[in-house]
Amino acid sequence: MMQNEQVKPNFEFVALMASLMSIVALTIDAILPAIADIGISIHSLDPTQNQLLVTMIFLGLGVGQLFFGPLSDSLGRKPIVYFGFTVFLIASIICLLAPNLEIMLVGRVLQGIGLSAPRTISISIIRDTYRGDYMAKIMSFVTAFFILVPVVAPAIGKAVMGVTGWQGIFYLQLFFALVVGIWFYKRQEETLKPEYKVPFSYKVFIKGTKEIFKYKETVSCTMISGFITGAFLVYLSSAQHVFEELYGLTETFPYVFAGLALSVGFSTLMNGTLVLRFGMRNLSFAALVAFTSIALLYTLFFFGSKDPSITVLLLFLSLLFLCLGFIWGNMRSIAMEPIGHIAGIGAAITGFISTILSIPISIFVGSFIEDSVWALFAGLGVCGLISVVLFMAFKTRPLFASNRAFSK
Repeated sequence: MMQNEQVKPNFEFVALMASLMSIVALTIDAILPAIADIGISIHSLDPTQNQLLVTMIFLGLGVGQLFFGPLSDSLGRKPIVYFGFTVFLIASIICLLAPNLEIMLVGRVLQGIGLSAPRTISISIIRDTYRGDYMAKIMSFVTAFFILVPVVAPAIGKAVMGVTGWQGIFYLQLFFALVVGIWFYKRQEETLKPEYKVPFSYKVFIKGTKEIFKYKETVSCTMISGFITGAFLVYLSSAQHVFEELYGLTETFPYVFAGLALSVGFSTLMNGTLVLRFGMRNLSFAALVAFTSIALLYTLFFFGSKDPSITVLLLFLSLLFLCLGFIWGNMRSIAMEPIGHIAGIGAAITGFISTILSIPISIFVGSFIEDSVWALFAGLGVCGLISVVLFMAFKTRPLFASNRAFSK
């Protein structure tokens, strides 16, 4: 393939790849301030049911990536991105015209399926084009840009909603997708050369799944990713209800959400610095223990009592989100470590499993968040506790041993 180690990546390439991935974050986070208004328009007044408007897009992302990755190895990268944008266009129209919650949820699932194409293929294009330190550098830039989108998306959504109503948010998403799609068409060449194309076959899924289940640590870390992602989805889907309706922060919700997103971004960047020194297993395990302890402490302190002040709530959430940056990337890396020989299909299958596992967790725990935040932390604590047990039971290396011993 056309992988480069000596040619420096240009800014436009980095920005384009980041934009392809960022449409996902914009589609998820921009509608958070509008969930209550959308519910009124589609005659859905139950806030726990309206949380599905956030949760179900992840179902589409999980299913879509399972197919678009292998299909791009057969048909090429660019056709799959075009197909994904087309699905997203149709899905967005369904959301805009939806008369009820059920039809709206169909649209949100299809939005997720469509957006899984640019999200997945952007990583494949980077892998096709660069390797070594330059590839790592590009991924760092892309990740940093991607983290900024959840920080500003709710504020953008609220501003657009104030002018055009909640429908304007979906039109904004379509406009952004159109601009990025044209940019991609004009400026990005096909990176998969004909000689590297492989026929698409369902057998690749069967063989890949069998291979993955040979490695217990891969399976356990994939499940841990599912539990932790499910716990985070509970927060993400209930954030509007908690901050706007339970705490009355209607006007300041986008800024509160942005501040908490920065906690995740900060720890993600810190992880890139610390992981070479302490090792991904040590960092992720310490973060898992801290995550679980913080959540369980909240459940003990406020069991049977009213919700604490917003200051106390934000303190606990900020500490939890600091842990997430040390968990997500490291867990994915640990899971992928033994299956590098099937990296493409392995990433698709493990991503699918963790995403599908996270959906029922989010729906179940989210159904209890009506008049109190306590259920949120109880769910986080239980998911964290299960994750710690899984990690300890199936680890393949001793924890807190010198990282240098395994670097050779």
